[in-house]
Amino acid sequence: MENSTTNSFRSYLGGKWIKTDDEVKVVDPATARPFATASKADLAHLKAALVAAEEALPAWRNMPARDRGILLHKVADELVRRKAEIARIITLENGKPIAQSEGEVGMSEDHLRWFAEEGRRVYGRTIPQNVTSKRHIVVKTPIGVVGAIAPWNFPLVLSVRKVAPALAAGCPVILKPASQTPLSSVLLAECMEAAGIPAGVFQMILCDPVMFSTELMSNPICRKISFTGSTRVGQSLIRAAADTIKPLCLELGGLAPVLVFDDCDMEKAVQETIIAKFRNTGQSCIAANRIYVQKGISKEFVDRFVAAVGKLKIGPGLEPGMDIGPVVNQSGLDAALAQIEDAKKRGGRVVAGGARMEDSEGYFLMPTVIEDVHEDSLCMCEETFAPIAPISSFDTEEEVIRRANNTPYGLSAYAMTRDMGRIFRLSEQLEAGTLGINDGAPTTSQAPFGGVKQSGWGRELGSEGLEAFLETKHVSIGGV
Repeated sequence: MENSTTNSFRSYLGGKWIKTDDEVKVVDPATARPFATASKADLAHLKAALVAAEEALPAWRNMPARDRGILLHKVADELVRRKAEIARIITLENGKPIAQSEGEVGMSEDHLRWFAEEGRRVYGRTIPQNVTSKRHIVVKTPIGVVGAIAPWNFPLVLSVRKVAPALAAGCPVILKPASQTPLSSVLLAECMEAAGIPAGVFQMILCDPVMFSTELMSNPICRKISFTGSTRVGQSLIRAAADTIKPLCLELGGLAPVLVFDDCDMEKAVQETIIAKFRNTGQSCIAANRIYVQKGISKEFVDRFVAAVGKLKIGPGLEPGMDIGPVVNQSGLDAALAQIEDAKKRGGRVVAGGARMEDSEGYFLMPTVIEDVHEDSLCMCEETFAPIAPISSFDTEEEVIRRANNTPYGLSAYAMTRDMGRIFRLSEQLEAGTLGINDGAPTTSQAPFGGVKQSGWGRELGSEGLEAFLETKHVSIGGV
């Protein structure tokens, strides 16, 4: 087993830990200093991993789903046993407050347990025949070896969100974590090994992302790729997949609106918008990106929201009680500051934050609220991975739905209202894969997650998340 108490981490391939001389530094965003290294694997390692996964496929595919589920429960048990250690690593490599990292481990456990049980409910069906001598059945079979590409913002749970359903469906997985945050995936691999997942069934490789995607796109062993990341990279994967018609599951960028109506529970609306905006320091694809408040309550909402933001504690994630940590790196901080300046130039007024935290070595941005933000401002048009909350007012429901939908993205949306008729209208008219009504954290293991428009293809989680790794076959039996 890899010894994660050291500061050197390795890939896990074919049931073995691989160390190379090519190492990358892993930086703590709270200090802007490296704290660990990770060995990078090469193309030969990746090709060997694909062969190992192919060899592991028959036995894993044929194992009863119940037995695969038992092993996934054991992986979840390992996550629970090592929760404090894994949460600390997530905070060190990602920067999020330790309580949120502990929550990420908890959600990862829940994903594993959900799919451990859902794998036992892969049903086919019998279809009535049109010819007396025939019978028709539908069966579901594993799609085959899967490549999973995880992002840095939720490095553990978004890895598990891909790995757990693929394994439950009977598919071996090769996981490539983000280069900024590879260490929590190393610990996940340790948990897989300790739980007894067979060699080759789960592999984790630290490597160049272009090399990984290029090889898996062209190699016939890999039958599907699941990716979470930017729309730009997703578009490049779609183009590459055309040559081999490789199936893709893509969870891409977001530009989530929050619609705050004048009939809302004001205290609840402020609380849930704070969660939707500032969880993980605003570095979430489903983070509130644009806040629209109905004019009659705009001043009251902004006053209460700014007061609540002023109570958020910002600092290193390992310190207890923190609400806001650093953004992941210098480029992320620079992009956030550029959005603030752009909003100000277009008439927006900064009413909280707006600058880098003083006397800090890390990549800290004070939680920021900008009022009267112009619709063409960068922070209203492009994804914001930072603690920046732009607020604009609106008059009518029809107007705000039109403005909310006026984007190529559609991953998530939020609304604060107590009008049941409006809730149904919003559910039908807002163009987003997930809608949180008076709920700033709507994602859950048993419900599907994914985007519309340029926010992605396919769904993760829920029963749909398992279906993503299954082929549907029609079997026609003659001579009956």
